[in-house]
Amino acid sequence: MSDKKNRLEPKLPRGFADREAADIRAVERMMETIKRVYERYGFEPVETPFVEYTEALGKFLPDQDRPNEGVFSFQDEDEAWLSLRYDLTAPLARYVAENYERLPKPYRSYRSGWVFRNEKPGPGRFKQFMQFDADTVGAASPAADAEICMMAADTMKALGFDRGDYVIKVNNRKILDGVMEGIGVRSEAQKLAVLRALDKRDRLGTEAVAKLLGKEGRTDQSGDHTKGAGLDIDQIEVVLAVANSLAAVSADPSEEEMQRRERMVGQDRAGRLAWGLPLHAGHSVLENETFAEGTAELSDLQNFCVRTGYLRDRIRIDPSVVRGLEYYTGPVFEAELTFDVENEKGQPVVFGSVGGGGRYDGLVGRFRNEDVPATGFSVGVSRLAAALKYKNKLDDDVAVGPVVVTVMDRERLADYQKMVAELREGLNKDRKTSEPVVPVEMYLGTSGMKAQLKYADRRNAPVAIIAGSQEFDRKEGPVVQIKDLIAGKARASAIEGHDAWRDERPGQFEIDRADLVAEVNALLEKQRGG
Repeated sequence: MSDKKNRLEPKLPRGFADREAADIRAVERMMETIKRVYERYGFEPVETPFVEYTEALGKFLPDQDRPNEGVFSFQDEDEAWLSLRYDLTAPLARYVAENYERLPKPYRSYRSGWVFRNEKPGPGRFKQFMQFDADTVGAASPAADAEICMMAADTMKALGFDRGDYVIKVNNRKILDGVMEGIGVRSEAQKLAVLRALDKRDRLGTEAVAKLLGKEGRTDQSGDHTKGAGLDIDQIEVVLAVANSLAAVSADPSEEEMQRRERMVGQDRAGRLAWGLPLHAGHSVLENETFAEGTAELSDLQNFCVRTGYLRDRIRIDPSVVRGLEYYTGPVFEAELTFDVENEKGQPVVFGSVGGGGRYDGLVGRFRNEDVPATGFSVGVSRLAAALKYKNKLDDDVAVGPVVVTVMDRERLADYQKMVAELREGLNKDRKTSEPVVPVEMYLGTSGMKAQLKYADRRNAPVAIIAGSQEFDRKEGPVVQIKDLIAGKARASAIEGHDAWRDERPGQFEIDRADLVAEVNALLEKQRGG
């Protein structure tokens, strides 16, 4: 007996999750769909490691109040600081800069993988999660931003979301930069704090954001305190008034409004996207050069989306989109699912964001003497999988398990292993590479027949092979018993009593040993409906 006091408790760290076979396979199929869309646009795969030098990642995470700024870091044998990557964009910037001369420009790539954030976990919020990104590096044209948005919309469509269930929202960071310039916010740190506060507007509401914009900050229900941006009351009123009016203007525009915006495409830059934003407290955001530059860039992107037919119900110009990461320099994107789900209190809420991105013209340039234009989009794989599951569009059915060869006579393990080898070869011999292999395994435990069949059932096995001394030593030649576990389950449910079940042996029949592969192949084909 082991000492219970010294026994380790099997317990996951908070913010991490185990994944089982059905979930893994379902996500792999989902990611294969995403990959096909990305490759249709001409993007090619690249892979970067989990670990980068901390200084290469930069200091871009929204969570600045934690000692290590939200990343997992450690020192190597040379005392250099390394960190687990917190996204896939910063490592790509390092990769492009390191291989700049030999890469084609523009450089179009996609990558997927785990990222790590040392942030407070919560419902649907983990410290380890998977992203799937696509980026164009070396293209300054708004056409590159528009293409990323169109590809994001095509991805939602390919995954099975109906029109109206998703929208790609687009904004330009220069618009809010212009607003802050208009109210006298000059400090980059304060500007970033304002952006991060506004980024939480949909989740926390206007009242909470007002506290985050102010000097005292906000304390949440758990007692964690977030430092405020330091704006005074007048500045807060201006920022919230503009943010609210921007959201009102952009939310579900009428057909007349859409036609008005489309008529503006091709007008001079000063006239583009003049959405009638209000003046407040003596400040005119429309007379601000930064604001004008942002709206002009957004209009160029709008032009592409209008002419390709994506703008109306798939891509929406929405100036309320902020995006929290510091490295965005212009257009920003948000993929939002618009259907309602129930929260933990049973209340209907919009599912919300499943991905985002934007333009980051300065990120690669940190490693070079020049800025390198870049734009990209990142899919949150776990949230997207949860959304597909909610809409019954995630193929997470339990996969058909292996053909199980049971062991009744342990003196004949070599004979059982020979059967397994024949089945592994014969059942997969003529299968196309696009078809899943048929797995086969020999039972390696020490339990008896009843437990072995229970094991096969738990493995979702379609077929079990049964043979003992009586079958091997048959005078007329060796035989085996084949148990059709799928048909057996259906027939067994109609049999009353153990004796009747034992006499009938539902789904079980006998064949010559020499016909093993052919008979199992025929049975599997029958089960598949062939």
